[in-house]
Amino acid sequence: MLTKFETKSNRVKGLSFHPKRPWILASLHSGVVQLWDYRMGTLIDRFDEHDGPVRGVHFHKSQPLFVSGGDDYKIKIWNYKLRRCLFTLLGHLDYIRTVQFHHEYPWIVSASDDQTIRIWNWQSRTCISVLTGHNHYVMCAVFHPKEDLVVSASLDQTVRVWDISGLRKKTVAPGGEDVMRLPQMNSDLFGGGDAVVKYVLEGHDRGVNWAAFHPTLPLIVSGADDRQVKLWRYNESKAWEVDTLRGHTNNVSCVMFHARQDLIISNSEDKSIRVWDMSKRTGVQTFRREHDRFWILSSHPEINLLAAGHDGGMIVFKLERERPACTTHGSTLYYVKDRYLRTYDFTTQRDNPLMSIRRAGSAGANQGPKTLAYNPAENALLITSDVDGGSYELYSIPKEAARGDTAPDAKRGLGTSAVFIARNRFAVLDKATNTIQIRNLQNEITKKVPTPCSTTDAVFYAGTGMLLCRSEDKVTLYDMQQRSSITELATPFIKYVVWNSDMSMVALLSKHAIIIADKRLGGAQTVHETIRVKSAAWDDSGVLLYTTLNHLKYCLPNGDSGIIRTLDSPLYVTRVTGGVVHALDREGKNRSIQVDPTEYMFKLALLQGRYDAVVNMVRGGGLCGTAIISYLQQKGFPEVALHFVTDERSRFNLAVQCGNIEVALQAAQALDDKDTWYRLGVEALRQGNYNIVEFSYQKTKSYERLSFLYLIAGHTDKLRKMLKIAEMRSDVMGRFHNALYLGDVKEQVRILEESGQLPLAYVAAATHGLSDDIERIASKLGGALPELPDEDTACLMQSPVPILREDNWPLLTVSKGFFETLAAKGAAATTTSASATTASGAGKGRATAAAAAAMELDESALEGAGWGADELDLGMGAENGEAEDALEGLGGEGGLEGWEMEDLDLPADVVAEAAAAAAGGAAAPFTAPAPGVPASQRWLDRRTQLAAEHAAAGSWATAMSLLHRQLGASSFEPLKPYFMDLYTASFASLPGLHGAPSVLAHIDRTWTSDASTQPPTSPTLLYSLTALEDSLKAAYKLVTEGKFSDAMRSFTRMLHVIPLTVVESRKEVDDVKELLTICREYHTALRCELKRKELRDDDMARNAELAAYFTHCRLQPVHLALSLRSAMTIFFKLKNFATCATFCRRLLELNAGAKIAEQARTVLAACEKNPTDAVKVNYDPRNPFDLCAITFTPIYKGSKYVEDPYTGARFVPDCKGEISPLGDFVRIGADASGLYISSSQQTR
Repeated sequence: MLTKFETKSNRVKGLSFHPKRPWILASLHSGVVQLWDYRMGTLIDRFDEHDGPVRGVHFHKSQPLFVSGGDDYKIKIWNYKLRRCLFTLLGHLDYIRTVQFHHEYPWIVSASDDQTIRIWNWQSRTCISVLTGHNHYVMCAVFHPKEDLVVSASLDQTVRVWDISGLRKKTVAPGGEDVMRLPQMNSDLFGGGDAVVKYVLEGHDRGVNWAAFHPTLPLIVSGADDRQVKLWRYNESKAWEVDTLRGHTNNVSCVMFHARQDLIISNSEDKSIRVWDMSKRTGVQTFRREHDRFWILSSHPEINLLAAGHDGGMIVFKLERERPACTTHGSTLYYVKDRYLRTYDFTTQRDNPLMSIRRAGSAGANQGPKTLAYNPAENALLITSDVDGGSYELYSIPKEAARGDTAPDAKRGLGTSAVFIARNRFAVLDKATNTIQIRNLQNEITKKVPTPCSTTDAVFYAGTGMLLCRSEDKVTLYDMQQRSSITELATPFIKYVVWNSDMSMVALLSKHAIIIADKRLGGAQTVHETIRVKSAAWDDSGVLLYTTLNHLKYCLPNGDSGIIRTLDSPLYVTRVTGGVVHALDREGKNRSIQVDPTEYMFKLALLQGRYDAVVNMVRGGGLCGTAIISYLQQKGFPEVALHFVTDERSRFNLAVQCGNIEVALQAAQALDDKDTWYRLGVEALRQGNYNIVEFSYQKTKSYERLSFLYLIAGHTDKLRKMLKIAEMRSDVMGRFHNALYLGDVKEQVRILEESGQLPLAYVAAATHGLSDDIERIASKLGGALPELPDEDTACLMQSPVPILREDNWPLLTVSKGFFETLAAKGAAATTTSASATTASGAGKGRATAAAAAAMELDESALEGAGWGADELDLGMGAENGEAEDALEGLGGEGGLEGWEMEDLDLPADVVAEAAAAAAGGAAAPFTAPAPGVPASQRWLDRRTQLAAEHAAAGSWATAMSLLHRQLGASSFEPLKPYFMDLYTASFASLPGLHGAPSVLAHIDRTWTSDASTQPPTSPTLLYSLTALEDSLKAAYKLVTEGKFSDAMRSFTRMLHVIPLTVVESRKEVDDVKELLTICREYHTALRCELKRKELRDDDMARNAELAAYFTHCRLQPVHLALSLRSAMTIFFKLKNFATCATFCRRLLELNAGAKIAEQARTVLAACEKNPTDAVKVNYDPRNPFDLCAITFTPIYKGSKYVEDPYTGARFVPDCKGEISPLGDFVRIGADASGLYISSSQQTR
């Protein structure tokens, strides 16, 4: 037995495998039905509505349903996706033993202790037939997998076979409802008509516990309390006993045929599982447990898995290994299938049997070939198996062997491992003596070598004369000639060893890990997997491709791994050539899989420094996605990512990371937002690029930083202009700081005087001996003159005179990397003319600044630039011309001299015509101006990522695309009215003359009367944070008043409006996100409460659960107090006093009103007298949980869940892909970047 999964729980009475997914249902004696993932070993869900033991359970073949039957006389049909019971079938009068879905019709068969078998139509939810005839408990009833038969077993010592073809004809035949109405009445009265007894099998001496059909043959197997397993055969007219299998020493609980082999499996209360050979009628294997009796068996319908339930839980197991023994040499695969050694040529794809292999007479189940080793020099094979506790067989293959010839007698011996280590030698591990035997091809011992470790339990080939010896927690590289250990490597328990073609690299495969190392076990890299590792093979390029139960993956020599594709069933990789993966499946069939090696070849080339191959792959366009970009960033190759990233935000981030200040500048100019310029300034300052630092500070209007930069760089002329700009901005502190930096005492005194600081102005003027200013200020102060300090050691505080006025810091000349050189070559053509222009400038540092300024020289941009008149004219009396004068020279050498604008020698006639046109405009023909770009298009040309601005501009498709990318939005119908409102609010309609159409004027958000000529930048938006806060207050009021439906509509509207709101600062973004969290919590809580009010009055348990969940939503204290009081009342009426007491205590901790507190104390006192719960509910107040907003069931801490990417609401995994009920426009589990409502946010 190969145990794949095991659980510990109460006694398991029913089991059922899911036909497709790796799931198994286990029904327990405690009344709980558990849903397990046996591949991952995790509990997916539990269902506990039955009262008492649940003895039968079964998955539907195609629908997301399962059925359960228990000792409460109820049959329940469940939907595991919805995680709830859909309905209950009532009719049985005693315990229900088994339930099963029909493979084709919407039927369920159930067996009960009321001595009847019932067949139900689960779609119409009615009983369609009652099979009576047994006179004791009916322990089991099963549909035939293909025919219209039912077999049942009863404690009346009989097995009955029922013919239900009449029931099928009545249900399926056209017009059957009218024709068969009278027989239906007779059936209800007398229990006959639709199903009749075809055979009664008598032969057991005591009650029969189980009976089952063979999947294809006319056979029935039964097990009974007489400790016997009986095999029966039937035909159209009769049924008879074939044989009896004896061996169990207690009651046989369950028995069944193996789905794929001629085997019978039975289990018993004697704590054993027995496997019987159906043809020989003898026992093959016996598996025992020490303390647990077995009760139930189940077989997987598709794959070779069995499950057994016992007193302490259940086990999922296989009877034998399914991995074919195989080995590869050159282009040939040698493998064992159906007792034949076969060869498969990878080149021609020809599969031939080489010779038959005789199986040892003592070989039983799970004792087939385990490993295969091939010696090409001597054309010999070594096959190991678990026969006799571990043995090997040595075959010499004749060179002229015909297909399918019987192999010559094998040379056999005992040993747990056997591998070739030289041309005519092989090593065998003898665990009994803890030695390694060296044998020749005549199977004679030539040498014995002690193992390097006393716990060595396997050896693997590691090159000529070398072995890898496995022990409990390590592998040892052992030199057989020197009899010494070369090196050791701590590893998990290694199962397989895979070498590459030149034996330079090795992969050590354990159950859940892969260790890659060199031939001396150095440089080990470990890859961990959560699912079992099955096989591996090396690619010619040095990449390891390996399989798990459901994935084909790759692993690079440095330990990086990734998924290539998903597998439908487990495969065992035998060879990898180019883009083709050869593998064997569990049936021993050769498979070839085409894969795309681009991703791992790209990563390998990057790892090996083959940058030319990297560039070719990038240019080929086969790589894309954020995964590759993040990989390149993680591995320190951001400059590579720059080659195939077109998104400006990503280009900027990558350029900053790799220090490419020129690319970062280009991206910043394209993005043109404050945060980007700030980050560019930080990076430029780190590199000492003064010109770009200055440019960035100008863009972000960082006046203080800019002044300090001019101070430390010694640019006093620019400091004077900063002083003038501060004066125009009415920035008193900025003016004073700039005056201090300049050492301009007169300006300091003037600033102090203008700002009303007359005493300070007097002290400054007197200290510095400014007599004119002293007299004027003294007259203003009157007689209250401040005392001047008398300091003999005083000295003049003056800024140092700049000696050097360097621009950029000097940098060391370093050789450029491969990708930087490539980028420089690509950009050479576009920069030649610019280089020629800047070469005539002031110097190398100035050239960079000139290039930056040239890229920004745009008339429309200058009008609204950070230093433009519109932003400096603050009503302080400065005209536009003065503002331009103030800014003149900050980025260059002053004036326009640097542009070499000389007078042109134009022809006289051209000058005369131009003068005439200027003097008399009527003389020139009128030319209509070219139409401009609409304001709405200019709004979009800014490349804004704000969905609200796209919607307001009328570009709804891009708005929806942005919402899909940022929030995972998929259904936009709920947002349509808000899109329409945004669009309508962004323009005004002006009536024209009579008969003329109205004029549409787009309303710009940044428009002011002082900047009436400024081009449009962003649309006016309808929704704001203030309006949202007002809506929240109104919704709170509705909740307090108990108008939950109205409150729900209000919170839903806020969820729709929030993505279409735009704010300015990071703080406002945080406020909106906090408001979103409040909406999520209230929306979920209100839907939970409305759901509770829709329940029937008799569904008190579910009513109480929803009331309890309501109290765990994060609400305002006043609303939380109301929800706690409601839950307290409901649980008290339900007589769940223990849980009710927890609500009382939480209510008292809230410091609610005196009346509520008094009521809570009274109820708490009553509950503490009898702290018990009368009704079981799915609620644990001590275990933290989130509430699924669809199923309204708790998602306890540590459980799997999926999220709504917009609100962050959590849902059970089955809800993935559904539309979130929180707004009804976001898809659950979708990949999304997050809420984006402000240009101050950075998207990554």
